[in-house]
Amino acid sequence: MNSLEKYLDVSPEVKEALAANKPVVALESTIISHGMPYPKNVETALNVERIVRENGAVPATIAIINGRLRAGLSEDEIRYLGQKGLQVTKASRRDLPVLAARGEDGATTVAATMMIAALAGIRIFATGGIGGVHREAEVTMDISADLEELAVTPVMVVCAGAKSILDLGLTMEYLETKGVSVLGYQTEELPAFFTRKSGYKVDYRVDTPKELARIFKAKEDLSLKGGLLVANPIPEEFDMNADYISESIDEACAEAKKLGIKGKEITPYLLDKIQKITGGKSLDANIHLVYNNVKLGAQIASELCKL
Repeated sequence: MNSLEKYLDVSPEVKEALAANKPVVALESTIISHGMPYPKNVETALNVERIVRENGAVPATIAIINGRLRAGLSEDEIRYLGQKGLQVTKASRRDLPVLAARGEDGATTVAATMMIAALAGIRIFATGGIGGVHREAEVTMDISADLEELAVTPVMVVCAGAKSILDLGLTMEYLETKGVSVLGYQTEELPAFFTRKSGYKVDYRVDTPKELARIFKAKEDLSLKGGLLVANPIPEEFDMNADYISESIDEACAEAKKLGIKGKEITPYLLDKIQKITGGKSLDANIHLVYNNVKLGAQIASELCKL
């Protein structure tokens, strides 16, 4: 057994698909344990896997279970993470060696999902939104590890832009510094998670899954390190008013500051607070933007397998 096999389990279905050059899409598990309440989290996760299959790809939900890095979960394992909820560690890069050594569970963030996907040989990952540079980061130094992972790990991440709770301008500047291309799918403007509008431009507009796949393949062929970020706007019917969302976020941020909430707790707190402020509309938007992203992720993965 090599050192990687000591820690990594790739499900038979995912392993077989990768060996046969069939499309595979990685999926994160933080959305299951920390993104929404049970049983909505499990229902959403299973729907996400179904949508990936309907679009011709194999889903590989990624997590850490009993210290094992897992690429591909069973329905029972997804339900286990959903029921355990916030008791599961929200796992980023720094958490992986500790959880692996202790034999504990972890729900993977964008950064950790990218890492495990790359270890398993999965090149496409679809999620909701990435983390980024938080508001007032010049004081707090709160910058998501997701951005650093995009700079070094060779996985294409399909998302609805950076989460609206972030400083989107500084997030784009950080990605530029790290040499990460931000590709807008059928848009020239960076989507902001709950809304299609942010006021910031993407690096390039790309109009087809085929061209997105060709760009990623060119990056691989050129041996350029790091990943690519595909920003896929939330469907128009679920697009929330930008001013309304901005006001809700300002209210949630002020409350978090007053309560002294920071670090890895800040994002789940803010998303939950915004859901309550919007009467559940933001949760509905969140679910549908994820569905939209995994559909695109499966289409890109299918095109990539043809190259």
